[in-house]
Amino acid sequence: MAIIITDECINCGACEPECPNNAIYEGGIQWAIGDGTNVEGIFVLENGNEVTPDASQDPIEDDYYFIVPDKCTECKGFHEEPQCAAVCPVDCCVQDPDRVEDEEILLKRKEALHI
Repeated sequence: MAIIITDECINCGACEPECPNNAIYEGGIQWAIGDGTNVEGIFVLENGNEVTPDASQDPIEDDYYFIVPDKCTECKGFHEEPQCAAVCPVDCCVQDPDRVEDEEILLKRKEALHI
């Protein structure tokens, strides 16, 4: 599963610097697949869109921090547990029940982001 941030988020920002994939953004901020990664050339997002590393994408959430599912690996290959959840003071970084992903998928995503 990927991690999501629920609407209980208090916008403290504790999670953002902990993400090894730079998958966490402040609400309303555009993101790019290349932010904090080593992606080169065309990258295919999970929705099938092909993007360049620096192509700006619309924010997923406007009012509170959000996690880009295309970049979330649940910290697999970096840490024993998702670091956003470990530091969140209100426990709003939780597994997304709508995105069931096994460790193999998460590790492949890590490899794609960090060539």
